Amino acid sequence: MTDGIYILANDVVYDQLVALLNSIEVNAGKKYPICIIPYDHRLEKVKREIENRDNVEIFAEVSTIETWENFSTEVWQVHPHAFKIWQEKGISGVYRLGMHRRFCAFDGIFDKFIYLDADILILNSLEYIFQQLNHHDFVVYDFQYKDPSHVYNINSEKLLNIFPNSRIQNQIFCAGLYAGKKGLFDIERRNYLLSLLPEEAEILYMNAPDQTILNYMVMRSDIRSYNFAHHLPASARTGCCVTSPHFQDRNHILYDRDNPLTYLHYIGLSSKLFSLVCAGENIDFPYRDIFLHYRYLHEPEKKPQFQTKPKAYNAPPNLATRVLRKLGLTVEGK
Repeated sequence: MTDGIYILANDVVYDQLVALLNSIEVNAGKKYPICIIPYDHRLEKVKREIENRDNVEIFAEVSTIETWENFSTEVWQVHPHAFKIWQEKGISGVYRLGMHRRFCAFDGIFDKFIYLDADILILNSLEYIFQQLNHHDFVVYDFQYKDPSHVYNINSEKLLNIFPNSRIQNQIFCAGLYAGKKGLFDIERRNYLLSLLPEEAEILYMNAPDQTILNYMVMRSDIRSYNFAHHLPASARTGCCVTSPHFQDRNHILYDRDNPLTYLHYIGLSSKLFSLVCAGENIDFPYRDIFLHYRYLHEPEKKPQFQTKPKAYNAPPNLATRVLRKLGLTVEGK
């Protein structure tokens, strides 16, 4: 039996990927092989980075990628409005189709795995998560159940007929970090789910297309799932999201009260923000120092040295920028 880690990435999230790989090395060790699932073809910087990492490789099974992209496309084709709404927004095909490639982990090279989005730092051992896979088929540790509106279409009248409110409140999860097993969604199970969707697809949430599908797959299949957030005692539970302002940095590990976080998820922060900061722009964002520590762990001489006053990442635009934007003369994302 092989345990391993999957990460979905490309060159766009290069700086975050380096920080994540370094954080795994320091805090979880090198014993786990790591496989990078390509979001798309932009991988030149990623390939150069992993040349010196003997436990990291790139997922190369093109047929598996095609299988899961085709499955995801079939899911959204039966949704009553998705393609029409996406097209009206200028989106061609499935919105963020590359994000659905995370499902390749279920047909990958590891028997048991932990999947990670690239905008995460690992700050503690992952062994206890792998161990829980000895008792359950799917394992998470997050608090997404407190906000079902980013998982399902909560305005759908069908939602509570398909999943009772008790399941919504207890079983939904964030797709940024999860653990599972190879073969969990074989072709028979995928076909079963596709057979249900013509009557049920409207409950899916179009703005987080991969997350909603994964939640639907797990919950509709009645898979034995486990969320540490429900089972750990309150004194031992920690948060995981960058939106929590109370974490304390102790020697490059974040603590929630006196408990070290297993991971920090920079959810909601654009990859552009990390690229700009690594390019030397003094933009402040929550827990920036710990990101920079792990990003430049092996090349501290390249770490940006900021001389100016930091600008908040969510600072409102000044008057001149607002005027130019109204006239259509600004370049968004700068």
